[in-house]
Amino acid sequence: MERSDEDRAVGEIVDRLARLFPQIPPAEVAETVSASRPEFDAVPIRDFVPLFVERSAKHKLRGWPPTSS
Repeated sequence: MERSDEDRAVGEIVDRLARLFPQIPPAEVAETVSASRPEFDAVPIRDFVPLFVERSAKHKLRGWPPTSS
């Protein structure tokens, strides 16, 4: 997967998760997706990175709002 295709797929993830979690501000959804992406920087085969990013972000968003410790 080329970087531009990956960028497009990640943008679609933001849109999809914003619809799935309407109670969360869209900017927070976008930030969560962006924060999830670096977790997979070292993955050599990029085809599944968008899927991994979506799963990671979705897991984090399910715990929203974050609790302060």
